[in-house]
Amino acid sequence: MKMDIFYNSLKAYLPLTEEDKKILKEIVQVREINKNEIFFEEGHISDEIYYVLEGCVRLFYNVDVVDKTAFFYTEGQFICAGESYTYNIEARENYQAIEPSKILVFGKNEIEYLLNKSPKFELIARVAVENELITSQKVIASFVTKSPEERYVDLLDTHSDLFLRVPQRYIASFLGVSPETLSRIKARVYKKLKS
Repeated sequence: MKMDIFYNSLKAYLPLTEEDKKILKEIVQVREINKNEIFFEEGHISDEIYYVLEGCVRLFYNVDVVDKTAFFYTEGQFICAGESYTYNIEARENYQAIEPSKILVFGKNEIEYLLNKSPKFELIARVAVENELITSQKVIASFVTKSPEERYVDLLDTHSDLFLRVPQRYIASFLGVSPETLSRIKARVYKKLKS
């Protein structure tokens, strides 16, 4: 069952009893999202935390009428519009399913319920927000310290599956280059790998 993926990912942080699993199963909502569907948009206040059970989700920002990809989430990752969720302000980010996806949805009310049941459930919210912070820091560090070609090689080394799952225009946007530049980078990297 898909919930086992979620339970197993939490094991690294806290042991879950059968009762804990039962409580989680009762309050969590499983949402199916169609390919290309935007399920959270800028301008709204986030009151949910998501967990990707299956599929791929793109985080993007609208900048001067152009959408710019900031990150991709795949199975086993939390998603949270952290600033909006924490401070109850309008979000700047958008989340779009790149392929048919299934996500777990934790609303603020459900999280409050979990916290009243047991303080150890605070971990779910904390891990989600911390993951979002770490993601942001990695993206910023990558853009400050690496060239687009180095970012491409990193992506190839760490998440090569994305090249099969995500349209190339989104990969290019994530790397901060045009699709044409991405083609040239790919050719250069391929040439280096062959030599």
